[in-house]
Amino acid sequence: MNDATSLKSDGLKLLYHNPLASAKDVAGFQLEGEAAVTFPLGRMRLENKLDPEEGQRSNFVYWCPETFPADVLIEWEFWPIREPGLAILFFAAQGQGGQHVLDAGLAARTGEYEMYHHGDINAFHVSYFRRMWASERCFHTCNLRKSYGFHLVTQGADPIPGTDDAAGPYRMKLLKRGAAVRFAINELPIFDWTDDGTSFGPLLGGGSIGFRQMAPLVAEYANLKVYALT
Repeated sequence: MNDATSLKSDGLKLLYHNPLASAKDVAGFQLEGEAAVTFPLGRMRLENKLDPEEGQRSNFVYWCPETFPADVLIEWEFWPIREPGLAILFFAAQGQGGQHVLDAGLAARTGEYEMYHHGDINAFHVSYFRRMWASERCFHTCNLRKSYGFHLVTQGADPIPGTDDAAGPYRMKLLKRGAAVRFAINELPIFDWTDDGTSFGPLLGGGSIGFRQMAPLVAEYANLKVYALT
């Protein structure tokens, strides 16, 4: 994980910085599903609007409209506020034909997870706060999946405590360079995986970023930054 933690002073070009501090910062974002997006503490708070009893229908994705290159370092800050639930970041997301993930020609999506792993898009999914089910709460992991498909390609231990003890911000760093994907929380390496480009489909290139939550999680986000690796 040294690349993701040491490159900041050498070999990075800042492409995008969004403080996620007010409604104007997310004016171009697109919501799939139903959620409340508020800024009570000067950072973006996401929470479901639909009853969790509705299952997958109560979950949602909030897309940043920008398109980023294949080799990037993504940083953001995360505060878990209320459990249970689950937080995911989609990255390198685009249509299977290379379209922007928000292209009107793609099938409509409304937050149900199957639409994202068995729909008409390709993406990586890093689930980094998994507290939805009892099995996730008693043994914390961060999971990396690749789609098309529901391929669990690697896992690592999740150091973030439950919300009773959480004291954010937790600083998330995600490096994608060539076939490598690396992830760290507060500079602690979580996983380091290399895609062979065959076992789980071709290598993914550039694409978009989206925040996903499973109801009834309430979480906050700030300082989304994306660097190009030069």
